[in-house]
Amino acid sequence: MNKVIDYIKDSVEEVRANVTWTAMPELQKFTTIVVISLIVLTILVFIMDKVSEFVLLDTIYKSL
Repeated sequence: MNKVIDYIKDSVEEVRANVTWTAMPELQKFTTIVVISLIVLTILVFIMDKVSEFVLLDTIYKSL
């Protein structure tokens, strides 16, 4: 059990001392880019879904 505790302590120390964290302005910029990308992709998928629904229901299946 002591090995596990030592491993966790060493891991926490390494995160505190050796990891380089992203600065807050850069992190906010990247988060904004991700959120905008998700919104755009969501809108594109919605449009593609509606177009395929129109094509399938109103064009192909209506003629059957």
